[in-house]
Amino acid sequence: MKIQTVKYFIHLIEKGRTGSPSECARKLMVTERTIYFYVKRLKSDLEAPIVYNKFRNSYEFSRPGKLNWEWVQKIN
Repeated sequence: MKIQTVKYFIHLIEKGRTGSPSECARKLMVTERTIYFYVKRLKSDLEAPIVYNKFRNSYEFSRPGKLNWEWVQKIN
């Protein structure tokens, strides 16, 4: 799993611009099966509330929040 690709996928979800799973796969240059894998892993590993909205034709987060991918140094 390429982290940059997953980060871009999350960005598309946040913007509501993933398109259908096959369209999203083309945007990310991966297979449709990979999109389903990313969704499954984000849901299971990070508890991300990802759902597919048929009316918007995009994946989206079902609850407000944000996945944070940045390193934050702990100050003692």
